[in-house]
Amino acid sequence: MEQFVNITLDLLVGFGETLKIFFVTLAFSLPLGLIIAFGSMSKFKPLSALTRGFVWVIRGTPLMLQLITVYYGPGLIFGQVLLTSTAAVYITFSINYACYFSEIYRGGIESISKGQYEAGQVLGMTKRETFFKVVLLQVVKRIIPPMSNEIITLVKDTSLARVVTYYELIYFAQRYIKNAGLLWPLFYTAVYYLVFTALLTFLFGKLEKKLDYFN
Repeated sequence: MEQFVNITLDLLVGFGETLKIFFVTLAFSLPLGLIIAFGSMSKFKPLSALTRGFVWVIRGTPLMLQLITVYYGPGLIFGQVLLTSTAAVYITFSINYACYFSEIYRGGIESISKGQYEAGQVLGMTKRETFFKVVLLQVVKRIIPPMSNEIITLVKDTSLARVVTYYELIYFAQRYIKNAGLLWPLFYTAVYYLVFTALLTFLFGKLEKKLDYFN
């Protein structure tokens, strides 16, 4: 029993690091994704082409490869490690998820009919006012399901951070395999992920119900 409690507490420390990746990634990727979405929709062709090309590369390559490139790449080029594993993880995750979020934003914005903007003009509203006062909440309603899927995926993707020696939940569990020959702590980590994703699922469900008046 004592061993179980000690391992539970130890894994909680690792889960704390997992949560750091999760919240830092969301803090940067959500606004950055919107900026990238506007770049993708820009009428300035070079900018939209460059932005869409960047999104294509990020979405088309594995997150693990991106982590390795960001962390080890500068060292191979300049002969020394320029980023800590923490900085590399935060930067890579934020950019990766910003690109995924940008496509969700773009799809949501483009799904709103032009009639909404025309109605805003008739009411004497500027395009900016129409977007933030009329369109944005409708976009939020439509993107909640795909956004929730990506955010829940982020919870599990945090386990990839261990490839650049970031000490997150899975990394803590793997130490027990190497040091004590215990396999069960690795499977025990599933409880942490399941509880957290259940909480997120509940919160997103509540949010969807709150926005039902747009139906």
